[in-house]
Amino acid sequence: MSKIDHSLFSANASEQVFGPCPKCNAKLNIRRGKSGAFIGCSHYPECDFSKPLHEYENAEIKKIEGSVCPLCQSQLVIKKGRFGLFIGCSDFPDCEYIESNSNSEVTQLNCPSCKKGHITKRANKFGKSFYACDNYPKCKYLLNFPPVDYPCPECYWPIMQEKKSGTEVELLCPQKKCQCKIPKPQ
Repeated sequence: MSKIDHSLFSANASEQVFGPCPKCNAKLNIRRGKSGAFIGCSHYPECDFSKPLHEYENAEIKKIEGSVCPLCQSQLVIKKGRFGLFIGCSDFPDCEYIESNSNSEVTQLNCPSCKKGHITKRANKFGKSFYACDNYPKCKYLLNFPPVDYPCPECYWPIMQEKKSGTEVELLCPQKKCQCKIPKPQ
C-alpha cells in the first residue's frame, strides 16, 4: 500500500512538461552539455533543436499587492535572478520593466578615473560589497574597500581606500603602482 504517485515517474512526464519538438515532433528531454543543462530533441543528431532550460523555470517568488508597473500597468512581482532578488513586471517578456537596485548607495565622491561619474556602493551576486563608478560600462573603475576623500601623500591620487584590519584602520592608495599605506588620520 504505497502512497507514492507513480505517474510522476512515468516516461511521459517530460513530454507533458516540455511538449513535442517543434522541428520533428519527437519527445524533448533534459540534456547536459559543457554549458550546463538544456532542453534538447531525443532524435539528436538527426534533429538539432535545443532551447535553454531557464525558459521553463519559474523565477517569480511573490506578487506585490497594490503595485503597478509604470510601463504596462501590470502587477509587480519579486523575482529571483542570477544576481539575487529583484522587482520586475509580471508581464515579462512582453514588458521588461525592472526597478533599480535599492542596495546601491551613491557617494559624494567623484570618480577619479573618468571624472564624470560618482563612486557607488554595489554588491556582487554573492553579496560582497564593492565600490564602482556609476558611469559603467564607459568607466570600469572599481575599489574593493570603501573610498575616502583623502589624497594620497605619495602619488596625489584624489581618493584612498579605508581598510580595517583588526583594531587598526589604515588608508590604502588604490593605484597599483603606488600602494601607499598610512594610518587613518583622526
